[in-house]
Amino acid sequence: MDGNGRWAQNKGLPRISGHQQGMKAVRETIESALELKIPYLTLFGFSWENWKRPEEEVDELIKLLTFYLEKEIDSLNENGVCLKVIGDISPFNQSVISLIKEAEKQTSHNTNLFLTVALSYSGRRDILQATKTIIHDIKTGLLTSDQINDQVFSQYLMTSTMPDPDLVIRTSGEKRISNFLLWQSAYAEFVFFDVYWPDFGKKDFTEAIALYQNRQRRYGKVSI
Repeated sequence: MDGNGRWAQNKGLPRISGHQQGMKAVRETIESALELKIPYLTLFGFSWENWKRPEEEVDELIKLLTFYLEKEIDSLNENGVCLKVIGDISPFNQSVISLIKEAEKQTSHNTNLFLTVALSYSGRRDILQATKTIIHDIKTGLLTSDQINDQVFSQYLMTSTMPDPDLVIRTSGEKRISNFLLWQSAYAEFVFFDVYWPDFGKKDFTEAIALYQNRQRRYGKVSI
């Protein structure tokens, strides 16, 4: 979900206009995932580093998040979408935190699409927190060092209830991972689009899926 601000600047609009337009792309992407019967979709909505942006822009983003959660909860339920938020949401005010938890609770029974939204998320912080928790569990006897492997470590991450991503889509022409699901995307395929997120539509999403389907995933092995 990259390029909202640049999309707005290119049109001579305030950056928040780009974020507002980006919400339309969110809806369209969710619709596309439902139509294609994709079971899991993760959207990187707000990174931990985004807190460093101007306070005015952050405040507007939080207002937009609040508006979206309040407005879209019925639609998520109607379409069978289960919402889960990952990230350190403690910096948000209590009303936003309560709204997030309520949205998760109200959609928890849905199974058509498991939608994960990363808010105030950092891949490095995710790994660091998992490591600290593992150290604590070893010290308290809940875990031994011999038990630690890839599968066990993954269970300590914020994404423990979902599979690792098969495909990562990055918009705006940037070709980097930007601290997103660092551990989880070790074997993911990547597709990069030059289009800014507000202009990302069903055609682009479908193209990304088609590109993924035409790739051979080897996981470090030799092609057969």
